[in-house]
Order: sequence, then C-alpha cells, then structure tokens
Amino acid sequence: MNKEGSIQAPTRHPIDFNHPDFLDQKKLDDEMRRVFDICHGCRRCFNLCDSFPKLFEMIDESKNEDVDSLASDKFNSVVDSCTLCDMCFMTKCPYVPPHEFDLDFPHLMLRHRMFQKKQNKLPLVPMQLAKMDRNAKIGILFSQFVNWILKSKNKILRKILEAITGIDHKVILPAYNSQTFTNYFKKSNNSIIREKPFKNRKVVIYSTCFVNFNKKETGIAALKVLKKNGVEVKEAYPGCCGMPFLEQADLQKVVDQAKKVSKDLLKWVDKGYRVITLTASCGLMLKFEWPLLVPGNQEIKRLSKNTSDIDEYVVDISNNEGLVEGIQEIDGGVTVHHACHARAQNMGIKARDMLKLIPNIKIDVVERCAGHGGTFGVMKETHNLALKVGRPTSRQIKNKNNKYMASDCPLAEKHLKQLEQDTKISSNETLHPIELLAKAYKL
Repeated sequence: MNKEGSIQAPTRHPIDFNHPDFLDQKKLDDEMRRVFDICHGCRRCFNLCDSFPKLFEMIDESKNEDVDSLASDKFNSVVDSCTLCDMCFMTKCPYVPPHEFDLDFPHLMLRHRMFQKKQNKLPLVPMQLAKMDRNAKIGILFSQFVNWILKSKNKILRKILEAITGIDHKVILPAYNSQTFTNYFKKSNNSIIREKPFKNRKVVIYSTCFVNFNKKETGIAALKVLKKNGVEVKEAYPGCCGMPFLEQADLQKVVDQAKKVSKDLLKWVDKGYRVITLTASCGLMLKFEWPLLVPGNQEIKRLSKNTSDIDEYVVDISNNEGLVEGIQEIDGGVTVHHACHARAQNMGIKARDMLKLIPNIKIDVVERCAGHGGTFGVMKETHNLALKVGRPTSRQIKNKNNKYMASDCPLAEKHLKQLEQDTKISSNETLHPIELLAKAYKL
C-alpha cells in the first residue's frame, strides 16, 4: 500500500456504475461519511472549491462537530458545489489510490449525483443544455438571431431567458459560428498550403463540439499551424465527447457517445493518423474518462493511446523534427491559464512549452481553477459561486500584467472575461494557445 507522503503517481479505479452497489443508498451514504470524515481530519483542500468549505463548516457547526452528526440530506450542498475539475484528486489529496484510504472525491461526487439523477432530483435545464449536438443544429442554423438574443448586453431578453430557464442574465454565453468548422475544413483545406511534408506526420482533428459550433477560429489556427509544419491533416466530428453528460451524471449516455465517436475516429487511427483534440475537457474524456467508464473495451483504450492534445502534439514536433522557420515575436506578454482538465491529463504545461517557441516572449502561468465547471458557471443558482471560485484566478492574471490570456479551456476564457468587471484583467484578448502560435506565424 502507498503511504502518506509517497511520491508515487495516483491511480484511478474504473467507474463501475452498473454494479448493484453503485447506487445502493446505504452503501453510498456509508462511503460519503467515510470520505468526509477523512477530509475533515485533513482539510488540505479547503481553498480549492466551495465543496470543502461547505463540508467543514457543516461539521464544525454540527452537534458533536463530526460527520456522524450530519444528516444525509446535508450532503447535497457539498455535491452540488463540485465542478468535477479533478484538482483535489490530481494535486492535493494525499490519500488517493494506491493509498489504503483509497479516496477519489470527484468520482464519489459523480456517484452521488447519479443517485440524485435516479431520484429525479437534478434540474431539467442543465440536462437539456448537455445535448450539445441537438442544440447546436438550431444555433448554427439561426446563428445571427440566436447570438443577438444571447448577448449579455441584451438585458431585457436575457432576463426573460433567465426567468424561463434559470440561466443567469449576466453570464457571457458562447456565440454560435455562422458555419461549422467541419464545413470550413471542407471548403478551405485544399487552399491552405502544406509546407515541408513530414513522412510520418498524419493527424485527424477531432474538432470537438465547442470548436465545431462555437469557436471555429481555434480549429482554423490548428489547421494552419499543422499544415505550415508539413503535417497531413484530416478532420472528423462524429459527435460530442459526452463531457456535458458526465457533468449531469448520465454515464450511460457518455458511454454511448464514447462508442459512437471512437468507432469513427478509429477508422483514421487504422490508416495511421493520430487524433488531435482542441479543448482540454475533450482530451481528458478520450484519454482518461472513457477508458474508466468502459475498462473492458480495448478499442477505446486503443483510441486513448492514439490521442494527443494540440499543444502536446506541436511540442512533440518541435522536440523531434523541429518547427519550420517563420515564428515571429508577438506584441505583448502572455498569461497561460493552465486549465484544470489540461492539468488532469498529466502531460505537463504544454501550452506554456509551445508558446515558449515564440521568440523573446514573456510567459507567466496561473494554475488555479477558473470556477466555470460547465453549467455550474451558467445557472443563476450557482453563477455567483462560480465567480467566487474564479476571482482569485482572475486577480492572479491581472497581477501578471500581460496583454494576452491563453487557456486550453474555452469556457474558462469566457468565465475569466466575465470577471474583468471586478478585477480589470489587463489582457485584451482571450485565446487558445494555438491561436497565439498562429498569430506568431502570421497565419
């Protein structure tokens, strides 16, 4: 068994959500109390998110100041405050497996949330927002009209939307592309020059729902940088990775998406292509969460081993063949927000490593959660709490005093931009790191 203070890497158990004990109320309650008691005795995670302060405050104010004094219905507030960022498991907790205490706080919160779903106690709107592909068909088709409605400056309509859906009227919501990145790729790929072809460099961009529907600029930047460096590039979007369904504890739907998407992407892997993801959460799903949900599926494991984050892949080119010449200085320093789901991939700070390739660049790194957490940062009930979690992050970014802020998480970008009104973040642009490299290449 691992001992406290060990430098051994944490390991994660498969999520056996179909096991009869997984949603057994008593066994779940017993496990919640066991874990909460250990957390109460440690308190190392007090400043990560609001789940832990809420837990510790409830215990301190309980009759005997212990977990046994808490009613089980008090647990919901702790669970509802978890954004599944994974940072307690990845960076803080000394009791993760293989330690004998065997703690995985985020996956326990997910288990409890699935129990809430079974009891029909999860709110309806976030579950509908999780249907990214369905929603995006409407958003893309009527993008000009939908984007006008969703603008935060459109206060009257946004307050009406808030009253109907519970989406906070102050939230900066992502706009929809006028065309998908998939369609852009079909029309424009052949016109983008591929320089200095590498013999064994072939990738398929899994554009992810956010890039495909909301921010195709990230995909365009990735496409141009890769082709500039002689990589043969294809594109595929069989569907959403399922991260929004994971947040809503619909694990069977995540598995369905995993099987659907992996079946398509593996056709490219079989042809010698490597799968490239453009957002941190989607990379985490393909590399880690899918294999944990279907541990016996060898095809999904094979896809996991053949998937890279875009920053990770560009750094690999640099370390092996070297990037082609032409990278120029940019007009200001960069603060890299090391997004939680990028950190959880255990690949290092690849955004920073990639941007270091820009000559004479000033780079600072902020490693704190932005607090968005999917619909957690959107719904009126939790929006102010999401701002509270993200405020220390935005202050750190402000103090770095750089022109640009870059993050692998597009929702973190939006959320931190929202905090400008409180912290006056000096950066005038929030970008994916690959967009800054494309800018340095003058692409």
